[in-house]
This record gives sequence, structure tokens and C-alpha cells, in this order.
Amino acid sequence: MNQVKCECGHVNPHGTVLCEACGKALGELENDKTIVDMRYEGSARRSQTYNKTIIDKIWNFFSSVKVGVTLIVITLIASAIGTILPQEMYIPPVMPASEYYEDQYGWFGKIYYELGFHNLYSSWWYLALIASIGISLVICSLDRVVPLYRALKKQRVTRHEEFLKRQRVFGITDAADVSDETYEKVKERLKKRRYNIREENGNILAEKGRFSRWGPYVNHVGLIIFLIGAMLRFVPGMYVDEVLWVREGETKVIPETNGKYYLHNNKFSLELYNKDKDNEVFKEAIDRAGMVVKKYQSDVTLYKKKGNTVAGEKPELKKVEDYKIRVNKPLKFDDFAIYQVDYKLDELNKMSFSLINKKTKKSYGTVTIDLYNPKTKYDLGNGYSVELLSYFPDFEFDENNKPVTKSKIPNNPAFVFKMYAPDKPKGEVSFVAIRQTIEPFGNNEYKMAFNGIETKNVSGLTVRKDSTLWIISLGGVIFMIGVVQGAYWNHRRIWIRKIGDEVWVAAHTNKNWHGLKREIQTVFADTGINEPEDQLHSDTKN
Repeated sequence: MNQVKCECGHVNPHGTVLCEACGKALGELENDKTIVDMRYEGSARRSQTYNKTIIDKIWNFFSSVKVGVTLIVITLIASAIGTILPQEMYIPPVMPASEYYEDQYGWFGKIYYELGFHNLYSSWWYLALIASIGISLVICSLDRVVPLYRALKKQRVTRHEEFLKRQRVFGITDAADVSDETYEKVKERLKKRRYNIREENGNILAEKGRFSRWGPYVNHVGLIIFLIGAMLRFVPGMYVDEVLWVREGETKVIPETNGKYYLHNNKFSLELYNKDKDNEVFKEAIDRAGMVVKKYQSDVTLYKKKGNTVAGEKPELKKVEDYKIRVNKPLKFDDFAIYQVDYKLDELNKMSFSLINKKTKKSYGTVTIDLYNPKTKYDLGNGYSVELLSYFPDFEFDENNKPVTKSKIPNNPAFVFKMYAPDKPKGEVSFVAIRQTIEPFGNNEYKMAFNGIETKNVSGLTVRKDSTLWIISLGGVIFMIGVVQGAYWNHRRIWIRKIGDEVWVAAHTNKNWHGLKREIQTVFADTGINEPEDQLHSDTKN
């Protein structure tokens, strides 16, 4: 598109309504006599000038403030809906998520799951919303800051008469009442108020606080950095927040460390408040709840794998350190931190059964089943043995009255045994659960009698790593700098021009007109230069 040349000789981009150099009105605005809109110095914005190609249309769409606000509102509404029910990572692993939400929350839970709100913050469409907000911020900023910067940089001291006359604050004084000493006095007063003075052919431009105009754009930069940091949390390895349950005596690989680190739980300990010995503050809580936890901690050992191992081979571990993990006292190593967040007391670990003759009550041996790693066959000697056909750690009957397990945690274990004896070479089948025994093929001569249990305490730990925190913090700091920059300072300009036998004074600020007018009143007091009027208010009065 053709550029626009002003009578002052400056060539302006197409779409400019106020010459970047002298301020003369261009185009349709030339015949308008109202106060000029100085929001972007009348400079041409790309979104208001170009609308031909697909790139122009995309640019224009995202440069709209309404579009940006709409995207933010939609994201906020989606985020709020995502907090109504717990996210999938926080639900107990008792059943598949698709079944859990419907089972716990009915039809609403089912719809919630189907729409993807159960994994909202990592869903593709939520990330697309966040990315769209970032794109909108970038395009909005570039669409406005580039022409604004260009116009402010190229502005001349001597501005066009129409430009001065159409400023909100404007006044005229007879030049006979203004001496050279008056000019020096005015300049001295302006300098004391930290104005930057520029002169050209006896005309003056006093300006201060231009940096405040960049406040909103600094805000945008901070928000963009913040959003980048938030989106990087979904890049593998940048952000880790994994739950790790470790039983006493158990060694487990620490998640997201690529098998490099292992954690062994030596012991879990729990300390309760005693209402007779401890502070009376807890007496009421103890009476109400029955018990109040004073401290719980896990005594652990951190190991590091030595060398490389073949799949299935037991790794060789090197001890790193012993540590006592307590609430708010995590174990830290490399970029990871392991926090104590939960516990489970007396979780079933092993169950023992005796093979006995139902009539004689004679026992032919005991079977001890590791509920986390059960064997398939147990030999009792003398021709007696037990085969474990099926194992249901968290047993229940489904809608077809068949045994199933809700989870892998042995909350309610059940077993299908096949018992062999010298007189029963083909074996007898028995279904055994807590307080329940079923013999599906008729009465058996033998049965598996409960003999005892072994429990273990379990430590609930959270493994965390956040490599995005410094990026998010940086974005927050830059955002706050922009807020302060734009809120506590303002861009003020005062033009003084000699035109014939008159002295014209005009002024503009991007905000706080009352403060500007008070400052002008102080600067021109007792100088002979008339205080310029607020034309907006005078027009209203008239």
C-alpha cells in the first residue's frame, strides 16, 4: 500500500492519521476539529491497515483485545470446571478412571470424564487455549508497540498548529507578555520537575515519563514468559509430581530418574499427641477426633545405581545417604525433592493358611502368601501341595456375580486354591476370602484355614522436580515491573510554540490529567503565560 507524505516532508506508513513528525491530521481526520485521539499517537497499526491475505486475517483476529479477553475468560471457566471434581492423578487407584468418575459422581462424573476434564491441565485443547493466549499477547503487543515506539521516536519539537489546537489542554498567550527571561524561568521550573527539554527554532518540547508507556507491554512480556513456563511443565523431565508408596523393608526406583536412584524404606514411625502430657490446646481436638498426629516420618536410605544393567537383572546399588523424611523436611538430591505427604498403617502384607482335613482337623502344613508377589504353587511335602489358581487383591463380585479385583492393593484379598493330597490326586478347588469360603464343585474333604496375617506400614511420598519455577518466577517479576511502571508513572508532554504574535501552549498525558494540570499551573505561575484550559471540560460546560 502507498505511504502517505505529509506537508512537513515526513513519509508515514499507510493508515497513519497523525503525522509521526509534526502531528498534522491526515486523511479523514484532516477535516475533523475534535480533540485528537493520542492513544497510539495516531500511528498506523497493521491490524487496521492490512486485510487481504490469510496472514493478515490471522493477525487481525489475534490482535483484537476482545479476542484476547474472550480467550482468557474461556480458560478461566475451563480451569474452574476442572476444580469441581478431583483430577485423575488425585483419585485412588481402585478402578479405571472411566469407571471411577461414573461410580462416584453418577451421570455428571461420566460427562466430566467424557469431556476430558479429568485430565484438564494436560489436555491438548487446554494447552491450545494457553498457547492462543500467548499468541494473542505477542500479536497485540507487536501491533501496538512498534508504531507507538516509531511515532514517539520521530516526533519533532515543532508540532503543527492543528495538532496543538486539538490537544485536550491548550491555551494562547499574547507574545508581548512573554520575555526571554520568562522562557528561561519556565525551562528551569520544568527541569526541576525532571522534564527533558528539547528546543527547536525557539519552540520547546518538555517531556518526562515516556518509559511508563511501555508498562503494558512489559506486562505482556512477563505474561508470555509465565505462560511459556507453565507450558514447559508438560515437557517430560521439566516438571515432576509423582506419588511413591514404599512399604517398610521395600526398595523402589524413584520415578522420573531413569532408574538412576532407588529409595529403601527402613522404618515408618508415627507419634501422636497425648492429652495428658502435651499442651492443652490439643485436648479438645483429641476428644473429638480420638487421635491427633504430632509427627510422622520415614527413615529411608537413598541409593544410586552403579553402571548399566540388562533388563531383568538386579541392579547393583551404591548407598548415597540415610535420611529422615518428615513433613516440610524433604530429602533433596540433584534437582529432586521427596516429601512426606501420607501414610498407611498396618497394610496387609502376607497371609498364612493351613491345609487341614475338615473332619479330623489335622493340619498338613502352612502356606504363607506374599500378597504383592504370590507364588503359583506351594509344596507341603508328603504328597500335599497347594496351587494358587487365581488371586484377587481387592476382591468384589461384578454385575455377573463373577469375582474381580478393584485394584492391585490387597485391601480385601481373595484366592482360588487347588488342594492336592495323596488321596486327592486330582485336587479340590476352594474359593477363599476374608470370612468367606466357597466350594464350587461340592463339599471338599480339605480346606484352607486362615492362620494369621503380617502387616506393614506404608509411607506415602511425593517426588517433585520443577525446572520451570525460575521461568515462572521471572515472568511474575517482569509482570510486576510492568504493573509498577504503568501504574505509578505517566507520560507527560508540554509543547510551547511561538506563532506570530502569540505563544501557544498544549499538553498531553496518558493518564492523571488532574496531576498534569496542577503541574502546569505551578510551572506557569507568575510568568505571564496564561494557564492552558482543559478543552474537554470546557466543551462539556458549553
